[in-house]
Amino acid sequence: MALVAFVVHPDRPEADAAAVAAEKWLSERGHRSVRLPGIAQSDGLGHASSPSADDMSGVDLAVSLGGDGTMLRTVSSASATGVPVLGVNLGRLGYLTEIEPSGLETALERFLAGEYAVEERMTMEVAVERRGGAPSAVFAALNEAVVEKTVPGHTVRIALSVAGRPFVTYAADGVLVSTPTGSTAYNLSVHGPLVSPHLRAFVVTPVSPHMLFDRSLVLEPVEWIRLEVLEPRPAVAVVDGQSVAILEPGDVLSCRESPVPARLVTFAGRDFHAILRARFGLADR
Repeated sequence: MALVAFVVHPDRPEADAAAVAAEKWLSERGHRSVRLPGIAQSDGLGHASSPSADDMSGVDLAVSLGGDGTMLRTVSSASATGVPVLGVNLGRLGYLTEIEPSGLETALERFLAGEYAVEERMTMEVAVERRGGAPSAVFAALNEAVVEKTVPGHTVRIALSVAGRPFVTYAADGVLVSTPTGSTAYNLSVHGPLVSPHLRAFVVTPVSPHMLFDRSLVLEPVEWIRLEVLEPRPAVAVVDGQSVAILEPGDVLSCRESPVPARLVTFAGRDFHAILRARFGLADR
């Protein structure tokens, strides 16, 4: 008997309907299911929380019903305990999802029969370090971590260090650190490079920099990243689309490779290049 966790986008009736049908299908075959919230909640102070890893204990499969945002929340909850995640696309892009809603029961049947593969993706361990050595808050990221401005019309100053060595100070709207998986997310919209999700690397991309050096850096995962906010303005730290902390001058956001990968269920092997061709409407000349 398997236990399947459904993480459902709360504002998509079609996601709830798909979950209800799948739960019924599983119950009729002697399996169990559980529901988890699909969107991280905020405490009102800019600190996001998501379902804890404890919610996934004993779970054999986590099913994300929503878009890429729901998928990110699901992976965040599942990765610590190694639970594989199946993404069902109910969003617009669906870079991370594996199937459409109409294929969910077939996918569950194949999973329960062992007819699937698990693709591992690099994740990041993101820490907020307060000035003066206050205790850090640590977050998991599949896509990216960003330090960006809080005041419209003004830049923020961010000092980048690579593997403990100072590199450059940016005057910009922000600085983004993405994984290869996240290279097709925010990184793409600010003209960062597209990186195969099978690689292990950091991509550091400035957001609207007010300086001549505006190129992205592609770094080895052992080259951990440190972003320190400098005077005169604060910034906000955003991890996988969720605001997690306000950073005052002297505070730091650090990014390291996590020892825990994301585990994504696939049935035919995801063709990264085919996905790009489809999403961008690319055609042979």
